[in-house]
Amino acid sequence: MKLGELDRAALAKRLRDGLILETGPFRTRIFSHAPEVIAGLSLLYSDFTVHADGFYDFHVKVDRVRGPRRFFHPQITFNFDGIEPFTPLPADHAFASLEWGLNWCIAGHAHHYLMLHAAVLEKNGRAVILPGDPGAGKSTLTAALTLSGFRLLSDELTLIDRDDGLLVPLARPVSLKNSSIDIIRDFSSQAVLGDAAHDTHKGTVSHLKPPAESVRRSNEKAKPAFIVFPRWKADSAARLTHHSKADAFIHAARHSFNYELLGSLGYDLNANLIEASECHDFEYSKLSDAIRVFSELMQ
Repeated sequence: MKLGELDRAALAKRLRDGLILETGPFRTRIFSHAPEVIAGLSLLYSDFTVHADGFYDFHVKVDRVRGPRRFFHPQITFNFDGIEPFTPLPADHAFASLEWGLNWCIAGHAHHYLMLHAAVLEKNGRAVILPGDPGAGKSTLTAALTLSGFRLLSDELTLIDRDDGLLVPLARPVSLKNSSIDIIRDFSSQAVLGDAAHDTHKGTVSHLKPPAESVRRSNEKAKPAFIVFPRWKADSAARLTHHSKADAFIHAARHSFNYELLGSLGYDLNANLIEASECHDFEYSKLSDAIRVFSELMQ
C-alpha cells in the first residue's frame, strides 16, 4: 500500500511498531514517536510503498533521548541496529536526521553498487549526473529540473549497477538549504516543501517532495549520457563548456563512497561511466536559462 493511504494516527501506530518503507532498491524499517518524523513522512513520502512485514535492509530508530534532555531543550538520536553513530540533535531536527541517517546507511553498506556523491536526472531516455561541491547550486538545480519535467533518480547518491553499469533510481526528497528553499518555492507553485529545520550544521534545511511519477518509476534504470559539473555564478549567462574526461574520472573516483573498496571493479565501472558520457562544465545564474539549456541538451 502507499504511505499516503495511512492517516496520521495509523502512520503513528505503524512507526511505533516499525514501518517498512520502500525507497528504490532498499527497504528500511523505521521506528519513531517523533511528531516531526510523522509529519515529514506523511507529507513527503505519501507516494511511496510501505509494507507491514517482510525483509528489510536497514533497521533505524529516530526518537527523543531519555533523561532531562527529554524535556529541557529536547534532543533526538538516530539509531542504526542499536548503534548511535551521530551525536544527539535538537528535537526539531528529527526528520532531517532521518534523511541524513538513511543516506549514511546506504553509503556505508550498499556495496553491490558503485556509489558517487552526485544527483541524477533523466529525460528522453538519457540520464545526466550532476556532481557538486558545496555552494555550487547542485541541489537547487536538481530541484528546478525535477519541477520542470525531468525524472528524479537521486539528489545525493548516484547508484551504478555493478552488473550492467546502468543508473539505479533512488528518488527521495531533495535536500535544500538556506536561500535555495525560497528560490525553489518561488520557482514553482508545484513545489511541496517540508517543515524547515533551523540551525543545523548545514544551516536551515527543508526537503522537496519528489514527483509521484519519479517514485512510480523507481524500478526503471537509466542509461548514463552526460556528466555536468554545475556552478552558480551571479549575473552569468547559462553556458556549457567542455570538461576533460580524465578530470571527470578522477573527480568521480574521489567523490565515490566505495570506489577503493570495489577495487578493479570500481575502476572498470567508473571508466565505463566516463566513456559513455559527455562531460561538461555548466555555469548559470538564472534557473529559467538552466532549464532551457538542459532541455536542449537532453534532446
